[in-house]
Amino acid sequence: QVQLVESGGGRVQAGGSLRLSCAASGLTISRYTMAWFRQAPGKERDVVAYISWSGGTYYADFVKGRLAISRDNAKNTVYLQMNSLKTEDTAVYYCAATGTRSARLSNRDLYNYWGQGTQVTVSS
Repeated sequence: QVQLVESGGGRVQAGGSLRLSCAASGLTISRYTMAWFRQAPGKERDVVAYISWSGGTYYADFVKGRLAISRDNAKNTVYLQMNSLKTEDTAVYYCAATGTRSARLSNRDLYNYWGQGTQVTVSS
């Protein structure tokens, strides 16, 4: 049984930092593309960043230069370091995994496994 468990969310002031973690069990993250999505109230769930099975990374335009995705294969854990946070980054952040070898890895429909989400609130 696959489980993705996010942690590290919370409340922070604008300009601050948080590091989210996604601990995986039931799959080996180095064989999957691991992604972070986020969903704000009333909005779609959008990709924030992903790291592919080959180690390549992708970032959405709205987070480039502020966020960094990484993985620790020994711990089977994926991280999202978030710096220079803005109020518009407030959302529930979800970890997701897909074994699909596709060029459209920002498409949430490709992801088979999801965590329960962790709330990030950025105040002004």
